[in-house]
Amino acid sequence: MEQAGPVARFVALVTRPEPALDEAALALAAGADPDLDPAPWLAELDRLAEGVGSVPDLVRRLFVEEGFTGNSTDYTDPRNSLLPQVLTRRTGIPITLAVVTIEVARRAGIRLEGIGMPGHFLVRVADTEQYLDVFDGGRRLDRAGCEERFRAVTGSAAPFGSDLLPRTSTRDILVRMLENLRAVYRTRGGPADREWVLRMRLAVRPDEDRLVELGEVLGAQARWDEGARLVTAYLAGGTAPPEREERLRRIARSLLAHLN
Repeated sequence: MEQAGPVARFVALVTRPEPALDEAALALAAGADPDLDPAPWLAELDRLAEGVGSVPDLVRRLFVEEGFTGNSTDYTDPRNSLLPQVLTRRTGIPITLAVVTIEVARRAGIRLEGIGMPGHFLVRVADTEQYLDVFDGGRRLDRAGCEERFRAVTGSAAPFGSDLLPRTSTRDILVRMLENLRAVYRTRGGPADREWVLRMRLAVRPDEDRLVELGEVLGAQARWDEGARLVTAYLAGGTAPPEREERLRRIARSLLAHLN
């Protein structure tokens, strides 16, 4: 498989106890560009951090001087989810702009946290209730501002509390980035694009539905036997809930039927 190299490198990285966010995001992006060299992009993050000494400095550097902005005109462009493209084009979606902000801040000695608010990823200054909306020029938000943003994005009238502002781990961020790409590639990519995304996604967090989808994606590339082996191996592992085993067997048989 053409993408085996990037996927293997990504898997090796994310099996560490807590992978470095910048390195992991670049390893993810190598799925779309197998020749990607991470060194220039790590150096660019270093450059962006030069002279930054405070949160206002950080916001000014990224969103005023360097012109980072949310891509509201083409939100589903897959380049919005690839860190080198975000650094080059100075635009992205909330989670990739958050990766840039968190990593530049870390280099400047400022502790920021990714906040996985449903519908709209935010950044929080560690040990505070100060939030940044990096999709909106690094605008500062308090708890009430977060709730207002949540309701505007989701339309939900559900009670708003701290459970909707969870701190996210590196793995949580990677899952969310890969899920964004998976959704985008369903309409703006081909099965080969979805394959590397799904393989990386399963490496970060195993998921039966994503494994079945990977089997179907392999089938869409006429690799029916490979897809069937993937599903069968999962069944052999004994982790599938009993009520779903027959469904998985049907999927494996359906893939193998193409070989007859």
